[in-house]
Amino acid sequence: MEAFTAKPSPQLVGGSGSLAELPACVQKSGGKKVLLVTDQGIVDSGHADRATTLLEDAGIACTVYDRTKANPAERDILAAAEFAREASPDCFVGLGGGSSMDTAKGCNFLLTNGGSMSDYKGYGHARTALLPFIGVPTTAGTGSECQSYAVISRDHSHEKMACGDPSALATFAILDPELTASMPQQVAVLTALDALSHALETAVSTRRNSFSSAHSREAFLRIASAIEPVLKGEASTRERDSMLMGAAFAGLAIENSMLGAAHASANPLTASCGLAHGHAVALMLPHVIGLNAEVPEARKTYEHYGALLSSCVGVEGGIRAWVKYLLNLADLPSLAHCGVSRGLFSDLAEDATRQWTGQFNPRSMKSEDFAVLYESAFNEGAAE
Repeated sequence: MEAFTAKPSPQLVGGSGSLAELPACVQKSGGKKVLLVTDQGIVDSGHADRATTLLEDAGIACTVYDRTKANPAERDILAAAEFAREASPDCFVGLGGGSSMDTAKGCNFLLTNGGSMSDYKGYGHARTALLPFIGVPTTAGTGSECQSYAVISRDHSHEKMACGDPSALATFAILDPELTASMPQQVAVLTALDALSHALETAVSTRRNSFSSAHSREAFLRIASAIEPVLKGEASTRERDSMLMGAAFAGLAIENSMLGAAHASANPLTASCGLAHGHAVALMLPHVIGLNAEVPEARKTYEHYGALLSSCVGVEGGIRAWVKYLLNLADLPSLAHCGVSRGLFSDLAEDATRQWTGQFNPRSMKSEDFAVLYESAFNEGAAE
């Protein structure tokens, strides 16, 4: 066994109706005055009111911040931190998708340690421990509830910064599949494909180890068992539970390894071309798998996952072919249909080389390699 040190996990609280455990989780974390960070869509769904009522009925004060934006930038975290200073919480709850949880974690950094988010790029730069944080995902995708990083975009360059600290890890993560039932179908599709990409990228990351690989494998099995009904809009509560647990396990795999070139190539598409994160990652994933398969160890892992897919789900043909099948099932617009011009490939490729996730890809990636990925994705999409 190779040498590694596993990072801690939040205490996971799961099952239908487990949102009811939120007050107990706050109390066990030492919280008496919560700032609940969410977005307007979650407020409209009624989930924020449910959480607030549960807390207040338990005698826990709760203030709601509902201005979270997708892919939060530095300015968004500053605005949230100004709100938090007025609320003066002793505990954060992130209720929503990855953006809500990243906003809560980023706000926690600034409230407790001051400065700007760029001060915390990397890991372990907080001088003072952050306040307790509880993650309550309403999407089955990012796995942010199981990670000690906040992913925040720079205001001008749109570079995604991973800002991590041991004390940014959630004390509890509540995995209630009932909360994911309110997702719009397109959100369910994109977050499911994002979760799948996490399971597959962590499996071949150069930072993988025995601990992370176990989580990658379990994440893959759970996601693979449920993703087709999710993409078809036919998921049962049991299948939503599998997706939610799979996304959480993939988050633990990210926490203990890293991602790769699919995310590195997707981030510029989100920043410069406006593609949703899950959409961009999904379009790039099969082409990254094809490129990485040139590395013998990565190819061996993909073959192993193909065998798992065959024996556990009954799907033949290998991982790359299956991912392409899922993209067709999801009916995602190609790069060509999203208005991405070939003339942007050079700039996108240069941007991709600056993304932190790319350095952990099993195949070393240069600008010209990313340009090939964009060309492959563009051509295949246009042909289809």
